[in-house]
Amino acid sequence: MQNRTDSEFAERVAAIRRDLHRIPEAGFQETKTSAYVAEHLERLGLVVTRGLARTGVSGLLQTGRPGPTLLIRADMDGLHMQEETGLSFASSHPGMMHACGHDGHMAMLLGAAELLCARREDLCGKLLFVFQPAEEGPGGALPMIQAGILDNPRVDYALACHLWPDLPKGSIGVRPGPLMAAMDRFEITILGQTGHAAMPHLCIDALDTGVQVVSGLQRLISRQTDPLEPAVLSIGSFQAGSVFNVLPGKAVLGGTTRTFDKAIWQSWKERIERVVQGVCASMGASYQLSFTQGFPPLQNDPEVSRIVQRSAASVLGQDRVLEPRPTMGGEDMAYILQKVPGCYFFVGIGEERPACLHSPGFTFDDAVLGPGAEVFCQAAMDIMHETGKVAG
Repeated sequence: MQNRTDSEFAERVAAIRRDLHRIPEAGFQETKTSAYVAEHLERLGLVVTRGLARTGVSGLLQTGRPGPTLLIRADMDGLHMQEETGLSFASSHPGMMHACGHDGHMAMLLGAAELLCARREDLCGKLLFVFQPAEEGPGGALPMIQAGILDNPRVDYALACHLWPDLPKGSIGVRPGPLMAAMDRFEITILGQTGHAAMPHLCIDALDTGVQVVSGLQRLISRQTDPLEPAVLSIGSFQAGSVFNVLPGKAVLGGTTRTFDKAIWQSWKERIERVVQGVCASMGASYQLSFTQGFPPLQNDPEVSRIVQRSAASVLGQDRVLEPRPTMGGEDMAYILQKVPGCYFFVGIGEERPACLHSPGFTFDDAVLGPGAEVFCQAAMDIMHETGKVAG
């Protein structure tokens, strides 16, 4: 299938994106968004299920012919952020914004659903269009799995995508194997003894202890992790003290870890606690550690990824299909790809000066959405036909 994104279809997909961009909602609160999505799926004649993991939606296309079941997923939630794009269709919800492209993800998937429903006679097996809540946090993929999204019908393969500023506009990025990192978060509370800054010997300085903890934690990467294994430990917040001549008795540090290696991922809490415990003991302070293990590493199946590469090339041309570098960003689609083989790919939106994801000025050219929907459509058709012999 060559690129057949006509202007009328492209405008319909863009209009969906603009509608959804106006109504961003927080994770597990996507009531307007999920209603909009469900109504679109129902107009296409799909079997629609609402209320999955509270606000999730699915639409099932049954071809009546044997073959695999392919799940295609888009995330729905926005971010707690005041929009500063100046767009005519900017957020109508104060303090909320689609700053990570989820409006575009939903528009592409609804566009792909329209195309695939129109080509139902060319399909085999089943297609499950899934709209997931709360990707930004606390994570909606695992609750969707627990709600049975992979079981009825049993899912054989999965696809999803993300708009990506680091790739040229209109390109597709597909990488077999590891693509996105495991991500965790932690908070360390250091408890010392408040006192006069002129009498430090009578205090237990929580700020100084915290500084040494930060330094020690960095050595987990520089001196205790194989330099050939990508890993990140970052402290993003450090709160201690409020008066220039008072040594604080409490400091609170917040941070995150990232890695592609499952063994390193499982070791973070023990390693962090060992450093914090040692530093605090040496300073006479105590501590509390709260560690939340986040999403696992996202791994693309090599076979499915190769199919998606060929599909994207047939739509856009081989020169527009790239292999992106892995990213330390995290994504809860990883939970689904742990269960079934699949591919998570990038749709390039890069401009000369692109706004960063999660920034109040983030936006993108709607022109990428129609071709992105076509890639979803062609990849779905190719996966169903090329894998039907083994999965049906």
